[in-house]
Amino acid sequence: MSSSWRKISIVIFIALIVLCLFFAITSASTTNYTAASVAEEYNLPIGQSMFENQSIVGTTYPVEVPLIANVGFLTHQLQAFDIQGLLMAFTSGIVPFDFSIVSGEGINSYGNVADVAGPGFLTYSGDKLVVKQPDHYVWAYSSPYKWLEKTESGVDVYENGSKVKSVPVDEIRNLEYKNEYYNASTIASWYNYDAQVGSTFTLEKGMVGLSDGRNNISSSDVPKIFGQDTVDYANEYPTGSPILLYAGNYTEEEGEVYGTSLGSHPEYGDSIREVNARQFVEAWNGTIVPPNSTASGRDYIYFESASDASAPGGSAAHGVCPSARALRAAVTSEGFDLPTGMTWEENAVLFGFNPARDITVTNTHDYPVMIKMWTEGEGTGMGVYSQIVRYIPND
Repeated sequence: MSSSWRKISIVIFIALIVLCLFFAITSASTTNYTAASVAEEYNLPIGQSMFENQSIVGTTYPVEVPLIANVGFLTHQLQAFDIQGLLMAFTSGIVPFDFSIVSGEGINSYGNVADVAGPGFLTYSGDKLVVKQPDHYVWAYSSPYKWLEKTESGVDVYENGSKVKSVPVDEIRNLEYKNEYYNASTIASWYNYDAQVGSTFTLEKGMVGLSDGRNNISSSDVPKIFGQDTVDYANEYPTGSPILLYAGNYTEEEGEVYGTSLGSHPEYGDSIREVNARQFVEAWNGTIVPPNSTASGRDYIYFESASDASAPGGSAAHGVCPSARALRAAVTSEGFDLPTGMTWEENAVLFGFNPARDITVTNTHDYPVMIKMWTEGEGTGMGVYSQIVRYIPND
């Protein structure tokens, strides 16, 4: 019995020596690869967003290289006990590329994204290729990706900075561009009444200046990477607004509630004032301000005008000030500055500032906040309330 075990031990010992020699020889007979050379060779999309199981090379099949110049890659198959792969390598003369020699976190040896939660992105870490998981938060700025530009004879259509076609004036009403907020009639009205030659009208928004350094994202890729809800949110806010694209591993913490009442000013029309107060709430409720950024309320929110001899032009959107005071209290209680377009007075909104898209709030926290606003009751006794919800990152 002991003699049999000695024979087995000798065989194992010899096999280990042979294996060690094999590793030494094969490692010396493998082409010298670097992360940069592999990225250049396979035109890897550095900075591009990527998901679990996606190939960094963009292929569904393993990358294969000549065995004669990459014998060392057999080590990878030996360690994986891939007998079938070894046989195919010897018979075909090709072997799967072992990405572990040039990659680190988030990439397995076959070049696929692994162990990454959420939309990661391909980048370098030192001398290695890695796919980094998203931070607690990823945010960016919406930017025109497809737009119209008014010309003397119609509109030019641009996409990603390049003009794709020109549309004469008499065909503008036949354009098929539309979403929840505009259609061909809206575009025609913009052309005829609002735009000057050179003015632009945004059709689709991409994302630029992403907070974690990944590449800008085209309008068609935004919903694929961050979901349709992100597109819908961006469409509601002015172009150039900061947009929270991703939030993970955080806890919502509610701040104090601040409120006021509409009150009565019959000289401006209390029914108009109530409409405007509600519109202000509609403009700001659910607005998310990413960390260390400045955001406005929604676009496409309209206010009623009330006669006021002291206002520029003789009218103003009275009724927004009670809502603005509630927002002002909630925002400044966080330590944020007085919002742009507001005063510390009872009449909280400055003349000349649209209460939705022109007022801006700056979040000086290192995490996002959401603005909540709502009303209770109706008429002159209607209450208007505001609260800040903090997205506190978990450790």
